[in-house]
Amino acid sequence: MAWPIAEVARISGVTARTLRPYDEIGLLPPARIGANGRRHYEERQLLQLQQILVLRALGVGLVEIGRVLAEQVDELEALRGHHRQLLAERDRLDTLAATVARTITELERSRKDGTPVTGINRPENLFEGIRPARYMKGLRDFPELVGAIERHNSALSEAEIEADERERTAQMIRLAELLAAGLPADSDEVQAEIDTQYRTLARIRPATAEEYRAIGRSCVENEHWRAAYESIAPGLAAYHRDAIGAYATTRLG
Repeated sequence: MAWPIAEVARISGVTARTLRPYDEIGLLPPARIGANGRRHYEERQLLQLQQILVLRALGVGLVEIGRVLAEQVDELEALRGHHRQLLAERDRLDTLAATVARTITELERSRKDGTPVTGINRPENLFEGIRPARYMKGLRDFPELVGAIERHNSALSEAEIEADERERTAQMIRLAELLAAGLPADSDEVQAEIDTQYRTLARIRPATAEEYRAIGRSCVENEHWRAAYESIAPGLAAYHRDAIGAYATTRLG
């Protein structure tokens, strides 16, 4: 049985405008093309489309998906592998949701009776379920910067990862204090904080203005990072984005 491209688009939720480029780059050629130029897909292509959509949902780029599909031999084993990845992602999101819920509870209690917020004092709690790879999606247009950061992170020990998380938490708290004080994102105090952050990044690889703006946007656009920011102070994600944007404009050109 074969399905025309319009029907495949309907049942998969992927537009025909997306399916055609998948054919053009060799990722998902149709089973046949009719005399009228209309593409038709059979069961094998639908199974392959399912794999493509699963890998896309896991954050895999089209080039890497093409490599995975080209190298796989057994479709059933490939699906089992995708299933394991999805279960791992589900568990990670469950952990992240529990982390944010715990932080919210502790912040509410702290504001009510003044008790310490242990989730922030212990950054492994605040950042449980979050790793640097989570914001890399926002930098996919800057492969050189992503490569440098990934190489750096892959060489870190567990102790160094924890130290990075502790510093990231401290940065967020310092920014939250500046936000609470009513300082604009482009104020000298805030920009000094951003300068410290940029210099830390520059030890890995100096970022261009546009690359650094993309990092700032990821604070808001990446749901995992936005949740971590907002669990500390409402508006903190956008505040950090705006502060980075101002720094990129004034310091990086």
